[in-house]
Amino acid sequence: MILKQLHIINFKSIATASMSFSPKVNCFIGLNGMGKTNILDALHYLAFTKSHLGITDTLAVRRGQEAAVLDASYRSVQGDDRQLILQIRPGQRKILKRNKKEYDRLSEHIGQFPLVIVSPQDYQIILGGSEERRRFLDLQLSQQDAVYMSALSQYTKALQQRNSLLKASGAHDALLDVLDLQLDRFAELIWERRRAFVAEFIPHFREIYRAIAEERDEVGLEYRSALDETSGRLYDLLRQSRERDRLLGHTTQGVHRDDLLMMLADELIKRVGSEGQNKTFLISLKLAQYRLLSQRNAERPMLLLDDIFDKLDAERVGRIISLVGGEDFGQIFITDTNRKYLDEIIHNWGEDYRIFGVEHGEITNLSANQTTAIR
Repeated sequence: MILKQLHIINFKSIATASMSFSPKVNCFIGLNGMGKTNILDALHYLAFTKSHLGITDTLAVRRGQEAAVLDASYRSVQGDDRQLILQIRPGQRKILKRNKKEYDRLSEHIGQFPLVIVSPQDYQIILGGSEERRRFLDLQLSQQDAVYMSALSQYTKALQQRNSLLKASGAHDALLDVLDLQLDRFAELIWERRRAFVAEFIPHFREIYRAIAEERDEVGLEYRSALDETSGRLYDLLRQSRERDRLLGHTTQGVHRDDLLMMLADELIKRVGSEGQNKTFLISLKLAQYRLLSQRNAERPMLLLDDIFDKLDAERVGRIISLVGGEDFGQIFITDTNRKYLDEIIHNWGEDYRIFGVEHGEITNLSANQTTAIR
């Protein structure tokens, strides 16, 4: 999928902006706090109808305004033009239209405009709690597997109902039995798909890590779930923990408590990894995610790189650029604070590109060359 044009109205710090993009490389230069990340977050909103930064819709709308509008034109792999218009109005349902037709359910849109982003916020995948790593798994699988996304949605609804029932006094066993059966049904599929994905993902991840780091340290991933001991069945675990769950007021067993252990040699990387190792690990995760998503989706994903070169040595930066500049990667959006640094990178890349300056929400085309039009 190629993004041709983007029009922004009242999104975060950007009052209004219109941009036409290169089909390959697009760079945004500016000091921190000027609005570079806001542009990438607009693209994330268009792909997932929510912020990559975890903010509420209220914070997505420029202060003092009632709504934000994102209007984007794309070219698909089949060669047809596609338009997305997203209206964000705090306190109200978001409205998303594809080719002027509104989606009945926003979930129908996920995976249609695939995207992978690498940003400083993603360090929480390594350093944060297990919910961050489950979100990483769920985001990937939801983009490539509609059955998984549906099962996850149904599981989440049943889990919320069970937790509400557990908090209420006198929760009836008959109602809990029904919800436990629903959770068991959806949990098995989620567990199976996560296990299969991680097993397929690991070789790609290790290959990319070695290509970037050129180190002998072995990296790995290990999916951990209570369902490993029950061959994917949750019902008996829920029955065994029911009285404890009543006391605590929430469900203590299930795939909503799974984790993805991230290892450097035989230790958790969050405990022993240096800053450079953590960053290389994260970037390798995301580039492997991109590779698998490309294989599973008819549309090639967009790749968003938000300030990822900081605190990496020149050799690793060069290897990353060499990787993403290859034929396996499609349209790329990069933010950085240093134009000279990006000019050198792009010069070595030898690809068609555009450079935009960003200052206080104002966006200016600074391209030094003529970019091929997306026809």
